[in-house]
Amino acid sequence: MIYLKLFLNFFMIGTLSFGGGYGMISLVRDTVLSNEWLTESEFMNFIAVSESTPGSIAVNIATFIGSSQGGLFGAFVATLGVVLPSFFIILLIAAVLKNLMKYAGVNAFLSGVRPCVVAMILATGINMALPTLAGYVSKNTNQPETFHPDMRSVSVFLILITIHFLYKKIQKRNPSPILMILLSAGLGILFWK
Repeated sequence: MIYLKLFLNFFMIGTLSFGGGYGMISLVRDTVLSNEWLTESEFMNFIAVSESTPGSIAVNIATFIGSSQGGLFGAFVATLGVVLPSFFIILLIAAVLKNLMKYAGVNAFLSGVRPCVVAMILATGINMALPTLAGYVSKNTNQPETFHPDMRSVSVFLILITIHFLYKKIQKRNPSPILMILLSAGLGILFWK
């Protein structure tokens, strides 16, 4: 039963999300928490690992969540569920792309979807930042609403932001994401031992 549930949930996420992996994080979060597959803290850890490992964040998070719930076969069906919609949609679009782009309705649709994608990514960032940096616990987690900032997390965040802007000012380009991830891992080891 869990395999069918994993496949259908991730198939729905893959079908309904626009904007790539970051756009779907909020849908994955809602699905995972409503099915009680992971806690908020575990989900945040899965996001961090998914972002740090090679490959698409959507595929990585589906694989990790599927594995946590149903082992190797759970990882397979969750990943298949999230990938299949994109596969079929891309096949369809590739077959008729040139013909579709000349219609004003298609361009209007895509113009309307863009702000939605930005809003979903921003909402996901805020939903991840509040518990991580501010220690915010929402009322819907059976606990009172509280703020307990984690000064270590805030310090790592401020160090990384400072390094990012200094590097950009000096080098005139963004720092390598790989180096930033390695730096944050080193800071995590230093601060949390």
